[in-house]
Amino acid sequence: MKFATKAIHAGQEPDPSTGAVMTPIYQTSTYWQKSPGDNKGYEYSRGTNPTRKALEDCMAALENARYGLAFSSGMGATDAVMKLLNPGDQVITGNDLYGGSYRIFTKIFSKYGIKFHFLDMSDPESIIPYINEKTRLIWIETPTNPTMQVVDIEAVARIAKKHDLILTVDNTFASPYLQNPIDLGADIVMHSVTKYIGGHSDVVMGALLLNNEQLYKDLWFIYNACGATPGPQDAFLVLRGIKTLHLRMRAHCENGERVARYLKTHPKVDKIYWPGFEDHPGHEIAKKQMRGFGGMISITLKDADLQETFRVASGFKVFTLAESLGGVESLINHPVSMTHGSIPKAEREKAGVTDNLLRLSVGVEDIEDLLADLEQALA
Repeated sequence: MKFATKAIHAGQEPDPSTGAVMTPIYQTSTYWQKSPGDNKGYEYSRGTNPTRKALEDCMAALENARYGLAFSSGMGATDAVMKLLNPGDQVITGNDLYGGSYRIFTKIFSKYGIKFHFLDMSDPESIIPYINEKTRLIWIETPTNPTMQVVDIEAVARIAKKHDLILTVDNTFASPYLQNPIDLGADIVMHSVTKYIGGHSDVVMGALLLNNEQLYKDLWFIYNACGATPGPQDAFLVLRGIKTLHLRMRAHCENGERVARYLKTHPKVDKIYWPGFEDHPGHEIAKKQMRGFGGMISITLKDADLQETFRVASGFKVFTLAESLGGVESLINHPVSMTHGSIPKAEREKAGVTDNLLRLSVGVEDIEDLLADLEQALA
C-alpha cells in the first residue's frame, strides 16, 4: 500500500462485533479469560490494549517497520531506549538536541554510569574516534532541534553496523511522511507523536518503531514493566489524526517553503535555518533522504538582544507563542527560555542556540495570513 492508504487503513479493520469502521475506544483495564492464561491476546491494558495495538500497527506500517510501541510521551519512549543500556555503556549523540533529550541523558542516565558524547554529526566520520569497546548506542536527530542540522542516516548506519551498535533516529521533525530512517539502516525510530503524527496539539504521546524481533522483545519488556503506556482515548485521537497526516504534511511543506523564502531576505532576520535552501550545509543530504523539507524553520534576529527577541516573540497574532510543534496551528518558540532551557548556556551557544534565536512551526493556515503576521511582528 502507498502512504496515504496506509495512513487511513493500516492496522485497522471493521470491528467484528458491530462492523464499526472506526476502531473502538476499548476503555478497559482488564480482560476476561476463559481459564487462567487462556485469553484472546489481551490480559491487562498496561501491556496491551486493542485501540493502542491498532495505532502501533498503523505507525509501524508508516515507518516500514514490523513492530510498534506507543508510549505516554516521547520522553517515555526515549527513556525505554536508554534502559537497554547498562552502567559503563557509552552513547554517541548530537550537540544540537531537543532539550528534554539532553536533560534525560545528562541528569538521569549519566548518574547511572552511562557516558554521553555530544558531537557535531554533520560529518559522520567525526563519530569514529569516539567509538570504543564500551560504545553501545548512537542517537541522532535529523533535522535537529532547533538549528535544523541534517545528519546522513545511511552513512551513520554503516558505521553503526560495522561496530555492532544500535542506531536510534528521532524522526519527529520529519515525520514518516518525509523520511523513513529504517529504510536507511536505522534500528529504532523514535517519534514524539505529540507533534506531526498526532497533528492537532491535543495528545501527548511517543512511539518506537523497529524491525529487529529481539530488540522489540527487550523494549516490550521495559515498556510493560515500567508502564509508560498511553490510554485508549489518546490512541484513538492519534489514529484519527494520522488519517490526514499526508494532507497536513503537504500543507506544512508548502507553507514552510513560502515562509522560509519570505524570511530569507527580510531585513530583521540575520540567519535562517531551513534545509530546503541550496546554501544549507545539509541540503544535498536532505534531498537524498527526505521527500520534502518540512515546516520547521529557525531564525536569528539581527542586532536583537533578549528583550527585543521577547518583544518579537510576543507580538504575533496568528502564530501562537507556545512550546511544542507539528500541529495544524502555527507556533513560535524561544528555545533558550522554553524547550532548551535545561541545556547550559555554553553548550547551547556552541550549537548556535543563541538568545536571539526563534523556532517556527509553520502550520496549515492561509499563507497570506501567516506572512502578514510575520511582517507585523518583525516590524
